[in-house]
Amino acid sequence: MNIIITTVIVSFIIAAILGICLGIFSRLFYVPVDPKVQVIRSVLSGANCGGCGFAGCDAFAKAVAEGRAQPNGCAAGGKATAEAIGKILGVEVNAETKVSVIACRGTKDCAKSKGIYKGYKSCTAARISIGGTKMCNFGCIGFGDCVNACNFDAIKIGDDGLPHIDYSKCTGCSKCVNACPNSLLKLVVKETKGAMALCSNRTKEKASIIKKCKSGCIKCGKCERNCPEHAIQLTDGLPVVDYFKCNSCGTCVEGCPTKVLKLVQDIVK
Repeated sequence: MNIIITTVIVSFIIAAILGICLGIFSRLFYVPVDPKVQVIRSVLSGANCGGCGFAGCDAFAKAVAEGRAQPNGCAAGGKATAEAIGKILGVEVNAETKVSVIACRGTKDCAKSKGIYKGYKSCTAARISIGGTKMCNFGCIGFGDCVNACNFDAIKIGDDGLPHIDYSKCTGCSKCVNACPNSLLKLVVKETKGAMALCSNRTKEKASIIKKCKSGCIKCGKCERNCPEHAIQLTDGLPVVDYFKCNSCGTCVEGCPTKVLKLVQDIVK
């Protein structure tokens, strides 16, 4: 019985000593926290997606408070979060909502396959090992690296073999953009008005494009020649649109023989 009582007393004494030591150390090594950091952190989404370029929401909030990051850097929070941070900092923030768009229309029915792939089901692995699974080396491989990278359940691989994006969930965090080995996913401002080329085939072998993919850009230049606003220019074999000139007339969309061009406002809805 005496042993039990002694053990309890010694345990209390040790606990008291440790508590006092912890209190002293917490005073000695206390790092003051800028209250602004905590306020900024409270308006962030809490997704910790890394779309801001920092390790997480805590790191981003600290960087914004210290002037090392822009207030509109939280992709997951979008415009509302950027404006809230702007109010905290007392600055005006020009926030644009961005979303991801896939620049490929090479579905299973349109793009020819190289054969049966037996390797690890990863777009990056297939790209490194055999240059992709389709005859068009620029096309979507379809194993879903973008799906795995998305923290918001905004991308699904459809029955056609291509990623389909739910724009009610997409935050424009760019995780899918970085995950795609063929750089097919592009971030665009959600409010953009104008045409966009949904093809990334930059090969110079123009005659072989249509044989490899019935939906590929055949570099005919019809969109560039027929645009009434001269807003399109073929660059590296692909139509590039100047959105300052484009008025969404749809002439290029209607005239494209392989229907590569589509209005952004029709994609993002």
